[in-house]
Amino acid sequence: MVEITNPLLEELAGLDYPPQLTMVNHVAPVPRRIRAVLAGETVLDTTSALYVWEWPHYPQYYIPLGDVRSELLTSEGNIKATRRGPVELYTLSVGDATRHGAAQVLRDSPVERLSGTVRFDWDATDAWFEEDERVFVHPRSPYVRVDALRSTRPIRVELDGIVLAESPSPVMVFETGLPTRYYLDRTTINFEHLIPTDTITACPYKGRTSGYWSVRAKGTVHEDLAWTYEFPTRQLLPITGMIAFYNEKVDVYLDGHKLDRPRTHFFT
Repeated sequence: MVEITNPLLEELAGLDYPPQLTMVNHVAPVPRRIRAVLAGETVLDTTSALYVWEWPHYPQYYIPLGDVRSELLTSEGNIKATRRGPVELYTLSVGDATRHGAAQVLRDSPVERLSGTVRFDWDATDAWFEEDERVFVHPRSPYVRVDALRSTRPIRVELDGIVLAESPSPVMVFETGLPTRYYLDRTTINFEHLIPTDTITACPYKGRTSGYWSVRAKGTVHEDLAWTYEFPTRQLLPITGMIAFYNEKVDVYLDGHKLDRPRTHFFT
């Protein structure tokens, strides 16, 4: 009998949640209007963008050249090799706002449908929009599902034997490629051990956090273990104002059973 080794199956064997399965250089159409703004000016506006997976976890937008304001771009005369073919680097300028190397123009690509497109660095603009809704961090993958479900499975969160939270009814957030996150009502949190911080993070699917806390346990401060979204995206409204902890860094007891800590991700 021949034993067949499959790297994907090996990865699945060590996970208790669905992994990302998209291949690098996968291309798919974006069925939404995409816009990006810098210094109050619309840099691009298209209904013909493409999703391109430069790595398996999430895509980037590639924009047809004809849907980009070419007068805002200046060639830097540099050619860069990528897995999708050679790209020419351009500076993006709007008034006093200048972003060097912000745009990569791909005129000829071996990857089908990518010739004649532009790829912008996400942070080179002030804001991106799908239709009229702002998107944070990176494009939302059409293959990622995010669900927020109320549960009556009791949950307890501990660190070094100290109970940080205990709730009879958490909201569980299931997101493709990430461990389950458990959001708890504030009335179930032991704030005696929590220290507010100025940390802010953002998620394409949930929005921007409105609060973070470090945890002091037995004389040691563990940085930024908990967070909240006061104004999550409409799909995640059930977690509004609730608090979650990084499962990777604390002990979680669900329905009386201690859960194994997932592999390190540190995504909210």
